Amino acid sequence: MLPTDLTVSAVVRHEDRYLIIEELSSGRRVLTQPGGHIDSGESPEQAVIRETLEETGCKVYPRELIGVYLWIHPQTRQQFLKLVYASDFVSCDESRSLDRGVIQRLWMSRDDLEHARPRLRTPVVLRCIHDFEQGKRQSDTLLSGMLSLQNNVEAVLARADLV
Repeated sequence: MLPTDLTVSAVVRHEDRYLIIEELSSGRRVLTQPGGHIDSGESPEQAVIRETLEETGCKVYPRELIGVYLWIHPQTRQQFLKLVYASDFVSCDESRSLDRGVIQRLWMSRDDLEHARPRLRTPVVLRCIHDFEQGKRQSDTLLSGMLSLQNNVEAVLARADLV
């Protein structure tokens, strides 16, 4: 069995649009929220801030954990465990270079994303936006006692919603 990838992402809504990136994944142009892997010694919140800045040029402030989501790639069976944070938009630096593989930063409405469903990187993209809009939030204590998360993936998996 492949190891589980532990990642974070940010749901950022500003003026009724969501911060989205278009990137290359397995040779396809896909849409997803900004995010990525947690670096060693980094908190999930720090990873959200860093990854969002690297991928979009935007500064955000993670407020609340929306949820923990598990998605299993249907072909490779690779597991992706994603911690998703409701994050406040602070600012964007339009001149900043974006991460390798990122084509562009976009602001899209939920309806735009619903229509773009075939281009979404995973079903988690819409699921966490729906949860965000419905006010779903996890307790700050959900991940307590599991730090470092990289060493406690099994415990985090036990709390994840399968998407």
